[in-house]
Amino acid sequence: MRISSPSMNIIYRACTKASKSLIRDFGELEKLQVSSKGPGDFVSAADKRSEKIIIEELQKAHPDYGILSEESGIINANNNEKRWIIDPIDGTSNFLNGIPQFAISVGYEEKGEIVSGMIFDPIKNEMFFAEKGSGAFLNNSRIRVSNKSDFKNACMVTGGPKFASEKRESILNEYKKISMEVRGSIRKTGSAALDLAYIAAGRYDAYWQRELNYWDIAAGIIIVKESGGYIESLNGKSLSNTKVDIVASNSKIHHKLVNFL
Repeated sequence: MRISSPSMNIIYRACTKASKSLIRDFGELEKLQVSSKGPGDFVSAADKRSEKIIIEELQKAHPDYGILSEESGIINANNNEKRWIIDPIDGTSNFLNGIPQFAISVGYEEKGEIVSGMIFDPIKNEMFFAEKGSGAFLNNSRIRVSNKSDFKNACMVTGGPKFASEKRESILNEYKKISMEVRGSIRKTGSAALDLAYIAAGRYDAYWQRELNYWDIAAGIIIVKESGGYIESLNGKSLSNTKVDIVASNSKIHHKLVNFL
C-alpha cells in the first residue's frame, strides 16, 4: 500500500482491524441483533462493534483528537482543529440483507478541511484512499475519474430519498427528470461512500444525492478531489453540514449536471 503519512497509517490500522469483525458478522447475519433508529434506518450490533474498534484504534494514537461518528456522535468536542470523521458501516441496510455493498469510511479533518481519508470495502478487499496533494489510490494503483463527456450516455448513481424525508416527492421528481435526459444508466447501490469511491475510480461518471450526513461523505471528499474529480454542495452549504446535498463527477460532465439539478 502506498501510505506514507502518520494519519493514513492510523486510519489503515483502524479500518483493517474493524474489517475483520465486519467480515465475521457478515457471515453470521442471522445472529445479529438489530434495533430500529427510525423508519428505513437500522443499526446493527455489528455497526456498533465496528465503531468501537475504530475509535479505540484512533484514540490509541491521538486521545486528544476530536471525533465525529455516526453512532457515538461527538467526542472531544473542544478539539475542532484535528478531527476524525467516522462511518463504521456505510450501507447498513445492504449489510443486514446480505448484500456485499458496504464500506468503512474514515476521514481526517484539519481546521475544517478533510486532508486524508479511506473507504474500505472489506468483502471485495478494495481500499480507496487519498491524501491532499498525493493523489488517490485503489489498493496499489493510482485512480482517476472517468473521461466521459457525453452527458446523455453517462453512467450515473444516486441514492434516492429516505423514507421519512420531507422532500421525498421533489427528490423523486428530480430523479425522473434526470432519467428522462440520460440514456446511459442510473444506479442506486445503497452506499454513498462507495458511490464516491467509484466516481474517483472512474466506474461511475456522476453522482448526486440529497440530505446526506457528513460522515457519509467525509473520506469521499478528498478521494474524489485527488482523483481529479469535482465535488460540491448543491444547496450552498458547507460539505461538513448535516443534511448536505452533493454532486460529484468528472470535469466534463460536472457543470452540466449542476445546472440540470
